[in-house]
Amino acid sequence: MITQEQRDKLRGWFAGRLPDDLFEELVEVTVDREEVTAVGRIPGPKLAEGVSDAEREAAVQGRIQEFRERTRETRIGVAREAEHQFRRKVSWGVECAGQRALFTHVAAPVMTRLRQPERQVLDTLIAGGVARSRSEALAWCVRLVQKHTDDWLTELRESLEHVEKVRAQGPDAEED
Repeated sequence: MITQEQRDKLRGWFAGRLPDDLFEELVEVTVDREEVTAVGRIPGPKLAEGVSDAEREAAVQGRIQEFRERTRETRIGVAREAEHQFRRKVSWGVECAGQRALFTHVAAPVMTRLRQPERQVLDTLIAGGVARSRSEALAWCVRLVQKHTDDWLTELRESLEHVEKVRAQGPDAEED
């Protein structure tokens, strides 16, 4: 497990090491056992007023691609230093005009033991055409949980509050 102090030092290293003109702001530095991902904000394209959503989307994608190509050598140099110092692969991403794009990043294999009911869930996703393999189905499940984490945790907290109220009314509750 990575401590908060280690995360802070890592973010501080990137903030100090990155050239001042690379990003408008270093938005996020995340880390796990395999990878460090640095995400910075870049300026959005200057567009005429009233352009269509399709034109705006294409302009933002073009800006992200231009940034990726123009800064490749600089990012590779910083990544090499960081990989040597922190012993993790470094990946990059940007935020531009409200959109986030991650460049090539690690797809780490994860081993797990699943019982038959869990395997059946994955096999149902495969049969339904949601995924082509158990690995892809499991990744789909993780993304779904990630997407709904806030909703589910809020619902779980509310459920726990309800459980506490019911317990307080149970036979072990103290008499007033």
